[in-house]
Amino acid sequence: MTAISTNALMEQLRLKYRQKTWTETLKLVHFCMDKPLQRLDGNALGGPLLSCMEKIRRTLNAKSLFSVMNRLESLSKQKGLNAHVSPSGTACYITSNMFYIEVQLEKNGNVMDVKLAHLGEAPVVCDDLVQHLRMKNYDAFGKILEDLSNLYQIPGNSEMKAKGYLALQALEKDLYSMSLLDRTQDVNRVTEVLHGKVGHLVPRTGGTPMNIEFYISPYQVLEAELSPGSQVCGTKTVVTLEGIDTLHKLPLSPLLVDAQAGEVGNPVFLPLTDELSMDLPAFFVLKFHQPIPMSSSSIEEIQRLTGIQITGLKLAPLYELIVQSTLKEKCSEDLSTHKSCFFVSLPDCPKHCYFINKGSEKSDLAGALVSKIPFSHSKCVPGVIEILRHQVAYNSLISSCVSEKHTNEDDSELLYFEVVPHKNTSFSVFFLHPVKENLACVIIDVITSREVQCHLHLNLQDPTLNSSDDFIARALKRCMSVPVVMRAIFRNAAKVKADSETQDMEVDAKQKPEPPCEQITDSNSLEKSLSVAGQQDWVVTDKPSTTDSPKENLSTAKLETPGDNMEKSNRTVSTETLCRMEESNSRASTEAVMIDK
Repeated sequence: MTAISTNALMEQLRLKYRQKTWTETLKLVHFCMDKPLQRLDGNALGGPLLSCMEKIRRTLNAKSLFSVMNRLESLSKQKGLNAHVSPSGTACYITSNMFYIEVQLEKNGNVMDVKLAHLGEAPVVCDDLVQHLRMKNYDAFGKILEDLSNLYQIPGNSEMKAKGYLALQALEKDLYSMSLLDRTQDVNRVTEVLHGKVGHLVPRTGGTPMNIEFYISPYQVLEAELSPGSQVCGTKTVVTLEGIDTLHKLPLSPLLVDAQAGEVGNPVFLPLTDELSMDLPAFFVLKFHQPIPMSSSSIEEIQRLTGIQITGLKLAPLYELIVQSTLKEKCSEDLSTHKSCFFVSLPDCPKHCYFINKGSEKSDLAGALVSKIPFSHSKCVPGVIEILRHQVAYNSLISSCVSEKHTNEDDSELLYFEVVPHKNTSFSVFFLHPVKENLACVIIDVITSREVQCHLHLNLQDPTLNSSDDFIARALKRCMSVPVVMRAIFRNAAKVKADSETQDMEVDAKQKPEPPCEQITDSNSLEKSLSVAGQQDWVVTDKPSTTDSPKENLSTAKLETPGDNMEKSNRTVSTETLCRMEESNSRASTEAVMIDK
């Protein structure tokens, strides 16, 4: 565009808006600024202009009554809603066919109150909406507007949409009643999250939908304890309604009967009769903030429980999905998800190097990223929550071996491990024996989110590592971290070697003939001899007892385990991978662990 054409264009703009008042022009500018901005490259045409407009909008920050009203009006239009200003100019009504929001403002633009009313209901004060507007958090306010609109995105007329809202209310009442079962007055949030029938449930308030927190890791619990007042959140899901093209029978009233009428811990529900339900083009969904990697077997189990297929799934190796999801959560920048070697640093321990064997395309090792789970009856929720807990617990163990570091930056000593998947929710961790150069293996089987079984397998000729299966399982349940448990195993092994060296020294001392008495010519030599003898007696007295049982050494030279259906390919790939390690690094790592306290 030439300079002449630019001047002509500016003159046309001046003529067009010469008759308009400054108020109308300012309102138009505000509206244009509130439109969603496209993410353009800074060097692209229009990039600098958009950047300047973004800075102007943040600087204005909607402080006056006029600017707040304009911001609410433009935000409502972006979300497909209507906005009206009261004659007094201090109230803004955001409306749709099924609900409306009333925002009361002061003359200076401060928010006084925000009320929400669904069709046929009295308006109620929404503290969450008040807080968002007072903090000028228009993104969060717009997200709630969007969620409210999606709540009624059901095919059909207003009556059909109202029935869908009644079904959601019935579900929420059943879930809240189930959350109260077996609850005591002194129960804490973590116990509810890990053991509650429906986890830790937070009812829907105003524009914020009901959410369920169903898993929290030990490290998150520790973080919450060390930072009083901080709200450390575990894995959550949102309960909502979603419109579809097919019909599903949904309840219009609560279905939960008195829990005492059924078996212990199993509430009884009324059947979905025509009087209590209605065919609607919708179903209930549990939505996740971030998609969860789930195995094919877990997905099939959920589908059998709900009777509804989970659509839009793309199968891939489960471990690849777990690595991808973990890197996305831990790293702010995109990293290659094709990496399979990760370096994990721990205090008071050599750095760990983990090789993640992502498995093959076999069905029992495949999985998919699940973003939502559809269902039509509240009785399905406790079972689905338990499956989700199990899967997330398994994922957390695998993800503990994943880090954003793919190279050993400081050339420090390394301990090498390989994580190999088995079927369902079990896997093996292979490593070199800390004393010998044979392979050792820990098989980890995640039975449930609260029960883990571990089996340590050694070569028959190798010395014990002083770590029983029960010790490894208890340590793993306390931390849910593979690197932390492997550090504990290597520390115990170092103590075994130290005790063995002490015993060898004692044997050598006993076999060595005692010098004649006349060779001790002064008191200093006698004192030194007594000091050495006393130190040896002290070591023998304080020698820790070995708690391992003979069962821990029940393994063949090939590390085959009784009753295990582990495929031979997994064992061979583990041996081949670990044999490629540099022998010098392995010996250096072993010696470093042995002397580590």
